[in-house]
Amino acid sequence: MFSQPLAPVPPIKPGSMSKEVYTQSVLITGCGKGGIGHALALEFKRRGYDVFTTLLAHEPREHLVDEGIHAFTADVTKDADIISLKETISSETSGSLDVLVNCAYVEFPLPRVGSRYTMTAIDTQVSEVEKMFAVNVFGPMRMVHIFHPLLIQAKGTVVNIGSVGGIVPYVYGSSYNATKAALHHWGNTLRVEMKPFDVKVINVISGEVGTNILKRDQTSLRKLPENSFYRPLEAEFQKHINRTPVTTTAAEYARSVVSEVVKKKPAAWLWTGARAGEVRFWDTFFPRTFWDWLFSREFGLDKLRSGT
Repeated sequence: MFSQPLAPVPPIKPGSMSKEVYTQSVLITGCGKGGIGHALALEFKRRGYDVFTTLLAHEPREHLVDEGIHAFTADVTKDADIISLKETISSETSGSLDVLVNCAYVEFPLPRVGSRYTMTAIDTQVSEVEKMFAVNVFGPMRMVHIFHPLLIQAKGTVVNIGSVGGIVPYVYGSSYNATKAALHHWGNTLRVEMKPFDVKVINVISGEVGTNILKRDQTSLRKLPENSFYRPLEAEFQKHINRTPVTTTAAEYARSVVSEVVKKKPAAWLWTGARAGEVRFWDTFFPRTFWDWLFSREFGLDKLRSGT
């Protein structure tokens, strides 16, 4: 099942009298080439961590293995995969895990193609949204449920890769937004519940990040349904999905996240990535309906009311 044998990690915890150097460990889910997980893996490796990563069976892994990063085939929606992964990592780290990064993602219309499920709320196929929740929400829940003994042993850190989409009502993103909002609030409660065990939890509220995912996005496959009430906005819809957003590089984003993780007292919520700071300001100091006005204007929704 696994693509690479793992070298033993010294079973020494911080504070030990041994002169051996303790190597901290990190597990990152969803490390396909050119994505956020890939960038995070490289940054943790650069900082001396023993890095464990997951990919799906069809994904290449040379971009990780060639850098001395452990690559595993594992699907966060499958208990058997994650239990097996936990047993393997536990045997190599003497039953501890310093950092768990929940970064696995699901994309449509095909696996690993398309940046997110982009569709109006009323035209959304619920079966597709269930797949998204299985990865974006239940995946992190499964990872923490299975790996929590290792995290508690290490007094470690859980990092949930969230999004500004979980904060604001971004048009055509209701399903994706819902998964990230659920992840944020689950992480909030997890942070409180894990505090007695000295396990930290960080929600990363991500802005736009430049990755290969955007470059691979098959926008030609994404259209409004013929019978949609939003069909008059097809031109605006295509303009939106074909836009070239201002982004933070994946490497810069990864440096920001890892720099927070290594702090003794990291932030509960880390806002990083292009425009994340702006979203934080507007959501904090402006009325809730500010977003109604902004997105109605940006996406031309008033045309539906006027019939023009």
